[in-house]
Order: sequence, then structure tokens, then C-alpha cells
Amino acid sequence: MSTHHNSAVDSAPRDGHEHGHHHGDLDWEAMAAHLENSGELQLPVLRQTAARLGELLDPGHAVRRVLDIGSGPGVMTCVLAEAFAGAEVVAVDGAPALLDHTLARAERLGVGARVSARHAELPGALEGDGAGEGGVGRADLVWSSKAVHHLGDQQGALDALAGVLNPGGLLAVAEGGLPVRCLPRDIGLGRPGFQARLDAVQEHWFEIMRTELPGSASVVEDWPAMLSRAGLVRTGSFTLLLDLPAPLGEQGRQFLHDQLTRLREKMSESLDAEDRKTLDVLLDSESPEGILHRPDAFLLSATTVHTGVRPA
Repeated sequence: MSTHHNSAVDSAPRDGHEHGHHHGDLDWEAMAAHLENSGELQLPVLRQTAARLGELLDPGHAVRRVLDIGSGPGVMTCVLAEAFAGAEVVAVDGAPALLDHTLARAERLGVGARVSARHAELPGALEGDGAGEGGVGRADLVWSSKAVHHLGDQQGALDALAGVLNPGGLLAVAEGGLPVRCLPRDIGLGRPGFQARLDAVQEHWFEIMRTELPGSASVVEDWPAMLSRAGLVRTGSFTLLLDLPAPLGEQGRQFLHDQLTRLREKMSESLDAEDRKTLDVLLDSESPEGILHRPDAFLLSATTVHTGVRPA
């Protein structure tokens, strides 16, 4: 599967992933530009994240191989290649079109010699120690953003991710965080609190998505505790903020328009008539009240990363 949360409107741009799909649902080639745009909006957070990961590794631990599990169009893959200049970075994803974009992006940014792509579905890619037979091999750093929650057995997925680490290696999983905020409580359309109602619709959708996954198992989503159960030590979490205040630039507005469009397509039947009308006005590219033009649109999101180290 390709990674990609909690709704057709993800809780944050993350690293260029569109969450809320089953792998066959989407035309990944058509979505690649949107995914890369959303990842580029998040670049300040992704670079801060990579720097923090370097600090969490033991000073003497050389990072020679990095895995980006569920890499999307490779925005974070390339950030990791830039941050760990001595490492081979392997993008792992279930969508070949996105892996093609990853390799092209790496070439464009001058890190192509150290970035490779592996087409693999999860969780099968994590089985076994070797890089043969569809496996991904071992690594000193494993990064995975918004992929684990698309697997029925989340604890099993973390166990498998931890299992490919070399001794002293670091696993970092971006899960949770906070839903994106982009509008004030009262936007002058419909009833105040529109965004909170969108959140509720997305949470309901996410719950259904989780229950329908093969092997779906309920687990208390205490990620550091789950990482400890996977055999890791020094577990913890950190959260970084993306704060693009109003008035929002064109790139951010286009991202929000794309995300709201996907929500309209996938979840609008869960909204009442008044909220559907509000959503239609926000998506009207000609309306001054639309998300592409209104002066009060902003983009605020919190990305939470959970980490643990494999004992040396």
C-alpha cells in the first residue's frame, strides 16, 4: 500500500501523502503533483524533523542506510538524503508512479546517486531480514509517516518496522498529531463551527476505514508504549508546528482547495445540506468567499513523531 490518514482531507500535509484511500481507489499519477505540493508546504517541518532524528541517534552511530516506508512522491525521502549525507536512502511504496516521482525529484535535487526506490506492499515488504524476495533489508534509520494506521494490526506493523533496524538504529513513526486548521470559527457562511464538524465527519470515516482493514485489531494508541512492546528503548515523542498565517499564499490555498475537493467527493453525504452548501461556496474558484481568495484562510498543523531505538 501507499501510505497516505484520517480522511480525504488529511489531518496535515505531512510529507506529501494523501491519506484516506485503499490502494486501488486513486490515480496516483494524477495526484502526484498535489502530493508533492503538499509535501513542499511541509518542508520546514520535515527538515526540522530530520535534524531531530539525527540528535536522537547515539553520537557514534553511523547512518549508512535509511528506509522511508510509504514514501509517497519522495519529499521526505530527499530531505533524509540531504540530512544524512553519507547514507543510501530507500523509498518504499506501493504506487510505482509515486516512486518514479521520487527518483526524478532526487535527481533534480542532486541526491539521485544515493536515493533508490523499491516497489513493495506493506506489511509484506517488512518480512524477513534480507533485501531479496521483496524484503527491504536492514537500516540504521526507519521513517514512516501515516502508513501504520492503514494496516489492520498496528502493533504487528511496529514490530516489523523495529525488526529491520540494525542495533542502535532509530525507528520514527509520524502518527496522530492534530487536524489541520485553516478557517476561523465563524466564516460568515452557514453556522459557525464548520471546521469542527468536518473534523467529526473525518473521524467517523477514519473509524470505518480502520474497522474494514484486513486483520483489524483495536489497540490503545499509546505509540511510545507500542514502540516499547516492539522491543525498542528510549521511546518518546515530539511535535512540530507548521504555521502559515493569513493571508495564505497561493501554494497553501491550492493545497486546501485540493483537500476540500477530495472531502467533498468522498464524505459530503455525511454533512447536512447547509454544510454542503458552505463547502460548495468554499470550493467555488470564482467566489471571493472561496478558499482560493478569502483573506482569512491560513494553514496550521501539528505533526507528532514517535521514536524508539533498537538496543545495541
